[in-house]
Amino acid sequence: MVVPDLVSPFIPPILAGAQHSLSKVGYSLLIGSDNEGSQRTKTAVETFLDRRVDGLIVADARLDFTPPEQVLRHEVPTVLVGRSMENESLPAIVGDDRAALALVVRHLVELGHTHIAHIAGPLDISTGLFRRDGFIDAIEGAGLAASDCGIFEAGSFRLDDGHAACDRLLDSDGVITAIVAANDLLALGCIDAIRERGLNIPGDLSVTGYDDIALVDRLDPALTTISLPYEAMGAAAGRLLLDLLAGGDRTVETSYEPMRLAPSLVVRSSTGPVGSR
Repeated sequence: MVVPDLVSPFIPPILAGAQHSLSKVGYSLLIGSDNEGSQRTKTAVETFLDRRVDGLIVADARLDFTPPEQVLRHEVPTVLVGRSMENESLPAIVGDDRAALALVVRHLVELGHTHIAHIAGPLDISTGLFRRDGFIDAIEGAGLAASDCGIFEAGSFRLDDGHAACDRLLDSDGVITAIVAANDLLALGCIDAIRERGLNIPGDLSVTGYDDIALVDRLDPALTTISLPYEAMGAAAGRLLLDLLAGGDRTVETSYEPMRLAPSLVVRSSTGPVGSR
């Protein structure tokens, strides 16, 4: 299995789920990290192929990553986690980002928010792009004016880039009452930036995250966020890989509809009615 890094909070549960599925039938899971670079991902995949692994699970969300021909020709069974191929040429397990953003925006609209901003992850990463698109769809679906909302792209999914993107938002707009961040770390960066301005959460600005990582329920205020079953994603990837291993030859014409796991909204105290201070 190739993962973007070993420290992102959602990676360990994915690994645990995959390991659980595979170990039950005697397979060992070897782990390689791509160190956040698509060329490194390709190198890690090729290294595993050189070692004649039985199959691959690739958790790489960068849109510029193209699997080696050996994988695309289905010579080695391969499952993607966290992204899918545009032509659906490889099986994939993903979260339903559009459904997730619809849940968040609906929650905020029910609280009276009509000026909502999105702190997006990098748009060259599928999770950043799909969550941005999900936000736009949700805003339009709620009948809100796009001109009353805004999108600010962060340089990464890390806390400090969330802080920087939120600073740009606060410098440019005084009417936004809620922020939808593309992951929890970006949301935490937003919270820091908002507090540095002497503003209150959620009285002045409501903030939401995505991932429900450990300890965000212990913050003050506790973070409203989207929860995805990451361990179930890993387990499903392991089971799907086993099915491929047992299923014989595939052809390059084979098409796979991505398996989308349903999100849930966890409402906590970082969101509240407009002007609730």
